[in-house]
Amino acid sequence: MYRRIRDLREDRDLNQTQVAKILGMSQTGYSKYETGENDLPTTVLIKLARFYNTSVDYLLGETDNPDRYL
Repeated sequence: MYRRIRDLREDRDLNQTQVAKILGMSQTGYSKYETGENDLPTTVLIKLARFYNTSVDYLLGETDNPDRYL
């Protein structure tokens, strides 16, 4: 999961500070999600899925299909 949120961010040429701002948090806090140091709260997981237009299942590694709707 952590690798996927990093890859999605990098694929869109965004830095951690930009994504953290969208989520309303600090860059340091967001960085801990990408490294797996902190677990992603459900609310943040949903926000990321909506922002990247993908499914929560994709972020969680339950599917390899990034499409939001199958």
